[in-house]
Amino acid sequence: MSAGLRALVRFHLTGEMEGDDRRADSRLRSALLAPYRDLSQLRYDYPLVLVEGSAGGGFVRSLSSVVDAVLREIAPEGGQGERLRKHLLRLEAAMRALVAEGVEATLSELWRLAEHELLSQCDEEAAGQLRESFGQAEAAGLVDGRVIDCDDGTPSQLFQHAWDAVQHERSRRALEEIEGLLLRLSDILKADFQKSEEAKAPKNLRRSVGIRFEESFDFEALSRVLKTSSSEGSLSESRRERIRSVLSVLESQRFFALPTDAEGTRDQAAPHSFVFDSCTRAWEVFRERVPEMLELLKAIAIAELELENRYRESEHDALFGRFGETSLTPEDLARFPSYLIRLHDKDCEEREKARLIDVLSSGLPLKILVQTSDILGKPSLGDGQFALGVRGMQLASMAVGLNSCFVLQSPSSDLYQMRDRILGGLTYPGPALFSVFTGAVENAPDLPPYLEAASAVQSRAFPVLAYDPGAGGDWASRFEVTGNSQAEADWPVHSFSYEDADLQRVSEEIAFTFADFVASDRRYAGHFAPIPREDWDESLIPVREYLGLAEEEAARAVPYVSVVDENDILQKLVVDQKLIRATRRCAEMWRGLQELGGIQNSHALNLLERERETWEHERERELDELREQALREPRAAVAPPATAAGEAAPLVMQPSEPETDTETEPRSSDEPYIETPRCTTCDECTVLNSRMFAYDENKQAHIVDPTAGTYRELVEAAEACQVCIIHPGKPMNPDEPGLDELTRRAEAFN
Repeated sequence: MSAGLRALVRFHLTGEMEGDDRRADSRLRSALLAPYRDLSQLRYDYPLVLVEGSAGGGFVRSLSSVVDAVLREIAPEGGQGERLRKHLLRLEAAMRALVAEGVEATLSELWRLAEHELLSQCDEEAAGQLRESFGQAEAAGLVDGRVIDCDDGTPSQLFQHAWDAVQHERSRRALEEIEGLLLRLSDILKADFQKSEEAKAPKNLRRSVGIRFEESFDFEALSRVLKTSSSEGSLSESRRERIRSVLSVLESQRFFALPTDAEGTRDQAAPHSFVFDSCTRAWEVFRERVPEMLELLKAIAIAELELENRYRESEHDALFGRFGETSLTPEDLARFPSYLIRLHDKDCEEREKARLIDVLSSGLPLKILVQTSDILGKPSLGDGQFALGVRGMQLASMAVGLNSCFVLQSPSSDLYQMRDRILGGLTYPGPALFSVFTGAVENAPDLPPYLEAASAVQSRAFPVLAYDPGAGGDWASRFEVTGNSQAEADWPVHSFSYEDADLQRVSEEIAFTFADFVASDRRYAGHFAPIPREDWDESLIPVREYLGLAEEEAARAVPYVSVVDENDILQKLVVDQKLIRATRRCAEMWRGLQELGGIQNSHALNLLERERETWEHERERELDELREQALREPRAAVAPPATAAGEAAPLVMQPSEPETDTETEPRSSDEPYIETPRCTTCDECTVLNSRMFAYDENKQAHIVDPTAGTYRELVEAAEACQVCIIHPGKPMNPDEPGLDELTRRAEAFN
């Protein structure tokens, strides 16, 4: 072993090295992130369009999906629509660049800016062609809304918009109900007034006729005649006052109303606000409004009884007199707007954290968004048992343990994919926690927030998980971790290609581990040491393989991660034991989540192993009995033993003739497939799921294993495909969430 390698071994074991010049450069990033230097040149989920005036699943769209939808509508397949596709993809790239530069605008405004920029760069002939293409796109109709990029403010903006969409629909239904009650109750009072003595007074009679005919009547005489008629059927005074009281409550309620008056200014009687930046304040306000909620609920119930003429004072006066806070049901609370609480972990004091637990335990419809910008924290001074990766999972794990709280944990990079889950949590009748890692880490400035957030989920430091108490009565129905890449594995593995010292192209499989994620954080540069190229030998092994070694084998190996510098030069870094322990602990926590999600479940695997052993024991027993029978009756024909499944198992295997296909079966329309010869090698599908999609020897995509991913990934790959050659077919898993929407989206490609 060379002296340089011995120094690296010492660093791995002790974390100490002679001379600071051998420490790792703090500007390195994982080698797997090398292709993503300029995100504005890639088509991916961001930027997002917060769609205006939309409820349900349409509250947010990716910019790419908007452009793709327009292209599907206006661009014919093949060469005829190629010019339109090229022009709109150029426009999309220009809009991405503007957003990356910090431009804040709606989609329509951004479209105009990008269009103007492209036209200014062309000659008159090319500009005319662009105008024609852009005009066709605009004529097809575009959604509009604010465009946002992936940054520290993204979760707050996205959840606020989604909450607004949900509450707008809820308020619309509530206002329709209240306005209907107001109208019908007012009609009852109007009818009752017409029977009163006051209504028969001369001045009221004159007012009811109007100026044109007032000279034609003697209203004094008419009043005397009408007053002699019967006034039977008039409301009792108690009922009249009760209806007036109900009308007053319905008219003055502030839970469902327009926020401004006719002039657009804030009204003093404007509706309540339901968005807070503090759990403590939201909790206090909710408690303050409980009497007002009770009054409105009572008013609605009394109004319905009065309209049906079923109110009985002897019965209902006492009933509504006892109606108090303990009478509120989840169904009652679901009629009111939920409360959105937006928190940032760095702003949460201990009192606020304690209140957060109280809120989640309350069962009340309070929706809490907790943004986290740093899941690693500062390096600790302990013995190596530091909390790398733990901070990101504590909050969600605690909330899941409550059993009655909806929980969604996701980095910002995956929020668009989780839009259905976001709506599910916002419409869930109980409390909901949304824990989001923004990726905006000050100590990883060389990585954009999107890549930092995506790295966190890839490395299992901040995995995607969802817990929905309303989905069923067991963990299999409620808990899900399948939103993570290669969820069945400890670490996702991806292909990595580079040029070696001889300028030859080399490809290898690299796992993205927790250590790879930490390598981008400047605070932890001291846990890595660069390996001189002359010391690269077989004793160096990737962290993923090192973690699987037995103790004796690990003592003879040195773990490393592959990184690139700012010039994309490949390097290898030794990882110290302290970080290896943290990486191993991260893997253990991920395996725990896998088990809860039904992946690699130890109980199921143990049961399967016991059943296999029982089956093998039973089969051996049957074979022994047959052998004994054959010895006793050597000339008797012995039937082949039966397997545990009840099928005959021949003792002697005879070779069978190979089957030959006489004809090619037609492709089923239910099966997913790719028109491989038309593939342009854009990498969209293979980056989305490299186990489902792969390239053949011609570097053209085909579907390797349709079961290696979800139907959502098939549909999203079809939507992202620039030449529309991916056909998702029909869903293979009928229990996958959101199939109704996904099937509708897939129709355009099948």
